[in-house]
Amino acid sequence: MPRLVMKFGGTSVADLDRIRNVANKVQREVDNGYEVIVIVSAMSGKTNELVGWVRDASSAPGSNTPGFYDAREYDAVVSSGEQVTSGLLAITLQEMGIQARSWQGWQVPVKTTSAHGAARIEEIPSDNLDAKFATGMQVAVVAGFQGVSPDGRITTLGRGGSDTTAVAFAAALNAERCDIYTDVDGIYTTDPRITRKARKLEKIAYEEMLELASLGAKVLQTRSVELAMRYKVRLQVLSSFSDEPGTLVCDEEEIMEQNAVAGVAYSRDEAKMTLISVADRPGVAAAIFGPLAEAGVNVDMIVQNISEEGRTDMTFSCPVDDVARATKAIEDAKAAGTINYKELDADTGVAKVSIVGIGMRSHAGVAQRMFKALADDNINIKVITTSEIKVSVLVDRKYMELAVQSLHDAFELEKAS
Repeated sequence: MPRLVMKFGGTSVADLDRIRNVANKVQREVDNGYEVIVIVSAMSGKTNELVGWVRDASSAPGSNTPGFYDAREYDAVVSSGEQVTSGLLAITLQEMGIQARSWQGWQVPVKTTSAHGAARIEEIPSDNLDAKFATGMQVAVVAGFQGVSPDGRITTLGRGGSDTTAVAFAAALNAERCDIYTDVDGIYTTDPRITRKARKLEKIAYEEMLELASLGAKVLQTRSVELAMRYKVRLQVLSSFSDEPGTLVCDEEEIMEQNAVAGVAYSRDEAKMTLISVADRPGVAAAIFGPLAEAGVNVDMIVQNISEEGRTDMTFSCPVDDVARATKAIEDAKAAGTINYKELDADTGVAKVSIVGIGMRSHAGVAQRMFKALADDNINIKVITTSEIKVSVLVDRKYMELAVQSLHDAFELEKAS
């Protein structure tokens, strides 16, 4: 029988009524002749509650190490949310006459690295599931977000890990497709909350989705898209709360015609940092970005400009939350004599706006069209970076929504290709 993976996020399983709704969708696919693997998240809000309990327990009066906790026990606690959901959905399906059972990560097993709280999947042997399907099991309800380390401890995959779990199962079990059910009904050309002209895409290429996810689109987790692209897993994004067609994430060969731009993404909470008048010499970039990496600062856009003879300005962007760490890392490097600069300027009032599309490869003038659209609305560009299928700019945050709307209109994304 063909196999199908279905993944349901926290809002889709927030209470028993929604779990029953999920069960009805699963039954429909069973009736269509599929062996179904369902990946479930914890009920909405449950993971945050469990994380809070861990932090409270580790900060209790009399604690030997306030605020510090064993990451292995953190995983044991936080993974329990998905275990509850998988059991409740299995019970609901059984009451409907469907042969279903729940599976925890260690029972499958989902073999991961030992990086507790941020483990990576290494292997999912299919033997145990294959054997159960052979005896008549119709649905395997698997707790997402979790696995088992080489030494037998429960691990978790980090936030958004259930999407990654679903794609990994689809690859390991040769599923026909992986359906990701969320609270939105597909992938749009941009955020519909910013422009009502946003259009739901019928199909989008892996590369485009990966760029959109990394640039701020919240529909799919970046690691899951990377995995889907590597193993050619066909992903479909659908709503748990309607029967509307969703968006298929697939290889670009499946998409007959492409607009130059598929979508506009944005990231609101960005910062621009500039080291003014740095010595222009070999190794200066490594001297700057080495300490930033060691401090865990997530650097994105980088621009270097010659400012005066023998000196250069180095500009980079990072999340606003990383500004304090970045400032300390740079100042410590200066105090240690590793780098020398005249001034460090931090602008915390910027946003990143990007256009993405595999059609850029075959269309000239896309960047010029983008810059003209922004200029026509008097939006000043602070930093520009490009790749083969992406152009990103930093603009003042107060102009972010206007920039998104302008670019959506300029590339006529409300029209189907």
